[in-house]
Amino acid sequence: MDDLRIIFWVIVAVIYIVSKLKGKKPEHPSAPKEQAPEPEKGMTFEELLREIQGSKSPAPPIRPAPVINYEEEEESVDEKPLEQADYTYRNQDKIYETYEKAKQDAFLRPSMEETLKLENTIVRYGQFKNYLIEEHHGLAAQYAQDLRDPANFKKALILGEILNRRF
Repeated sequence: MDDLRIIFWVIVAVIYIVSKLKGKKPEHPSAPKEQAPEPEKGMTFEELLREIQGSKSPAPPIRPAPVINYEEEEESVDEKPLEQADYTYRNQDKIYETYEKAKQDAFLRPSMEETLKLENTIVRYGQFKNYLIEEHHGLAAQYAQDLRDPANFKKALILGEILNRRF
């Protein structure tokens, strides 16, 4: 397997070298070489568009940047603080006022024990009977119950004969 890989890479290298040599044209040192201008490659659409727009509008004159004296502006501007330093939420927001009022009202309202009356309670017995799991007794459980009952002695005797065959 390793021999096949080596042979494969040798063949690839030989093909590469032959293609490079074939692509190279021999140069004649005795013939004078004239420098012909290289043909222009096709211009892209963006380059053509820039060239056309450049010929239509002349370049705008360069204006010097205005000089700003910052010292003069600092004196003329009245500085106002962005936030209040003495701001407190308790004094400004109504949330705390509402909370305190609700706390005071809670003492004036009657409690749950005072308002609850047994007559107002709806009592429905058996409303959850539909959710009970019914036990299904199989045939073996029925036979076991019959064997325990002395009144069903006849059934027990017949069942004993069936289960304990002699033949």
